[in-house]
Amino acid sequence: MSGPNHLQMALLPGTRELLAAHGRELPQRDDLCGAFCGALALQAAGLIASRDGRALDQDAVALAAGSVVSPARDAGTLPHGEGGRRDYRLQLPTIENSELSGTTAAGLAAAIDALAGGALAVTPCSGPWNARTLAGLFDFCESIEEPVTLVANLATRYLWGGHPSVGDLLAYLLGGEGSADGPPADWDVGHFVCIVGRVSGPQGSLYVLADTYPALGQGGVHLQPQERLAAALERRDMPAGGVLIVSAAADAERVRAGARELGLEEGVWDNGSATAGGFA
Repeated sequence: MSGPNHLQMALLPGTRELLAAHGRELPQRDDLCGAFCGALALQAAGLIASRDGRALDQDAVALAAGSVVSPARDAGTLPHGEGGRRDYRLQLPTIENSELSGTTAAGLAAAIDALAGGALAVTPCSGPWNARTLAGLFDFCESIEEPVTLVANLATRYLWGGHPSVGDLLAYLLGGEGSADGPPADWDVGHFVCIVGRVSGPQGSLYVLADTYPALGQGGVHLQPQERLAAALERRDMPAGGVLIVSAAADAERVRAGARELGLEEGVWDNGSATAGGFA
């Protein structure tokens, strides 16, 4: 049923498992937002531990991805209400320049591939990002039976803050872009999150993001207008962004073909982070 006041919600396959892992992993350790999301992608597909029994958590992904962490946390780099977390389970390489800390898109893709042992495939898409390509990618991934995780590398400055009012959300869904301003962005960094669902209304679509800090939204889950999310993925005036599509290996060719059909360019991007593992 559809109509002028009807809303529809859709979740990607594997979302229940991803959100369970999300609750276990929160919050991210400092500089490990990409590794945090990589761990969610692995666990959403049922890969909780490696073949030798080691946990496939954010630290394991960070080590495999060549992530580098800053020796100290810079003031003002965390969302309001978050104190940070530096209780690393594994020893990770450090870098003095905190602007280069984090995880590269190429390193994260390689880590997921290696830690999954061939069970998963990663298709990196660098854009172009707009409401049409975002909707098309979500529709396509929703149609796949096996778990699919969309790991988005974006600029938080373009997002709504994580606590919009119900009135703002409904005004946007029923009236579209320009019908609600929403709260200002919570922070201004390059960041990784997971796109897990979508709420569609007559005039707008809100995407459900599983974020890396509980202060963002409700327990780290918040809603973003399609136009804001697309702009965040484009990362204008910042190093590039994009989406890693993590799917079952058996679905890899289908995913690549679907992305090409939408006009998305396959390939990793340089998000400005350094790497300890030699990934470009």
